[in-house]
Amino acid sequence: MRTSVAAVAALALGLGLTACGSGTDSGKGGGKDDTLVVGATAVPAGEVLTYIRDHLAAKAGLKLEIKEFTDYVLPNTALQEGELDANLYQNQPYLDDFNKSKGTDLVSVVKPYLPPMGVYSHRVKDISGLADGATVAVPNDITNEGRALKLLAAGGVIKLKAGAGTDASPRDVTDNPRHLKFKELEAAQLPRSLDDVDAAVVNNNYAQDAGLSPTKDAILLESAKNNPYANLLAVKRGHEDDPRVKKLAGLLISPEVRAFIKDKYHGSVLPATGS
Repeated sequence: MRTSVAAVAALALGLGLTACGSGTDSGKGGGKDDTLVVGATAVPAGEVLTYIRDHLAAKAGLKLEIKEFTDYVLPNTALQEGELDANLYQNQPYLDDFNKSKGTDLVSVVKPYLPPMGVYSHRVKDISGLADGATVAVPNDITNEGRALKLLAAGGVIKLKAGAGTDASPRDVTDNPRHLKFKELEAAQLPRSLDDVDAAVVNNNYAQDAGLSPTKDAILLESAKNNPYANLLAVKRGHEDDPRVKKLAGLLISPEVRAFIKDKYHGSVLPATGS
């Protein structure tokens, strides 16, 4: 019995040491050799990164692996925990709120493009057609809900109190002449809600995933002027100077990628004017 216990203890110790070693390796983003592992939502981030991987990365001496996500939380937790080296899908207000609420330490490296948020409807052709008491679905996370309300205010259907920021909520609505009702849903569910509500304010990536064209189908679309919601390449603080990250950042704002974005999205995604 003593021999068996000793053997089990030795095996457990060996497994423990192996697990510690694996944890150290996973902190490098899970890539092979010097591969840069980047998390992204499928559209447009995944498509932009795929274009870079297939056409530009090798010439720049960059090995790129793309991991796609369908939500807005896991790409940041995976980055914080070292399962990714970088991610591309979010904007600065969302990242700031995520760091504050989740205790993460993620920073922006470069902002390559703007995916405008839009209002979509199966029932009306124009934002002015929303009837009294209409139900409008909006994202249920703080920054995207605030963004949605600001878009509705820009369209003239509601007014927000002076100074309402990126975290605006329905409580900040000071004038609602059409008595709109707001239905808060997870961002990914918004396109599927269009048969059940009068309109929905949908993030660009989920709209395109659902086959909606922001420039053709949106009844109200964000303006690019002074827009703070450009998507950014994020890394864990202290990794900004990783040579692989710098190579990808340079490619994301290269003339080739700007041309790809213009040609593929026809205004539904816009190359950012600055980094």
